[in-house]
Amino acid sequence: MKLLHFLIAFLIFPVLIGNSHKHEYYVSVTEVEYVKEQQSLQIITQIFINDLETLIRKRYDESITLDVEDESRLVDDYIERYLTDKFKVKVNGSGVSFNFLGKEYKDDIVYCYLEIENVSKVNSIEITNQVLFDVLPSQQNIVRLKLLNKNKSFLLVPENDTCLLNF
Repeated sequence: MKLLHFLIAFLIFPVLIGNSHKHEYYVSVTEVEYVKEQQSLQIITQIFINDLETLIRKRYDESITLDVEDESRLVDDYIERYLTDKFKVKVNGSGVSFNFLGKEYKDDIVYCYLEIENVSKVNSIEITNQVLFDVLPSQQNIVRLKLLNKNKSFLLVPENDTCLLNF
């Protein structure tokens, strides 16, 4: 009988662990590309849906669920408000604002689309990315810059949340 209980536990345990919404790594990836013809910085930020949902529930509304057909219209407002607070860009030493163009869900990732317009020249770019640092202490944010024939990646952590690239 003990063997039967052990066998059942052995078979069910991996299923229970596999259905967990937690994941081993807490990371976001942000790609910033300068499109000279459009004089704009185009930004895509990729964040795990469940991490962003946890943040929105803690910060704004406990009842929010992401990636559902009848998702609240407030979700975009919450995401834009949060990114405006935690994601900062300086071009040529001056702070600039981004336009939140929207988001889409793919698998377990939310893709947030941002754009900074009227950027005629880039001598330097500085990015501060504190996304999710306030709810996940082990969060890491990768920033990939594709500007003026340079590709550079940075790993940002709570103790070092800013990167700078000069041209």
